[in-house]
Amino acid sequence: MPAGAQDAQAPQQKPPQKNEPSLGDLGFTPAQTQANAKLQARLNKRTHMLKVHQMLGIITLAPMAATVIVSSGAKPKHNHTVNGTVIEPSSAGVDLHAALGSTTAVLYGLTAYYAIAAPKIAGVKPRGAIRLHRDLVWIHAPGMVLTPILGGMALNQENQGEKPHGIAAAHSYVAWTTVTAYAASMVAVSWPIHWKFWEK
Repeated sequence: MPAGAQDAQAPQQKPPQKNEPSLGDLGFTPAQTQANAKLQARLNKRTHMLKVHQMLGIITLAPMAATVIVSSGAKPKHNHTVNGTVIEPSSAGVDLHAALGSTTAVLYGLTAYYAIAAPKIAGVKPRGAIRLHRDLVWIHAPGMVLTPILGGMALNQENQGEKPHGIAAAHSYVAWTTVTAYAASMVAVSWPIHWKFWEK
């Protein structure tokens, strides 16, 4: 057979393959394979609300940090140069501390609202860093409630000429625990390092 004739022959075509299995063959109903507009709307709303939650959480950090920074001007100090006499805080220092604390509490409440009110998706459980972020709420949420209460008790005792005592004396410790837990919850979802044990 001449070489030209061999090249002119068309390659033989393979017989058509049987169609691959459809989603129906795999057990999915037509309703399951169609787009779920209601679920997509819930996902969109959840995404939006959690983005607002994240933004408010970052904004809340500013007055929270400022409250801690000015806290030294809201408590009595000992003047060691004059026989250890106690210098009472100025009313301006106390008012600034209280105003920043109140602002923090309001923003914290708004931040929490957007996380709580966001639509839940059935069957979806938080994992890893998100789970840690959520679990730290059990520390900083009670702290955000207790801190201003204890601060008010401590201020009342100071106004009566008493040194803060009892549970009121724990105001600063509760505040620092709250700030630490809140900061840790933010780091958990924003820091680029992910520890493996979080994924268990």
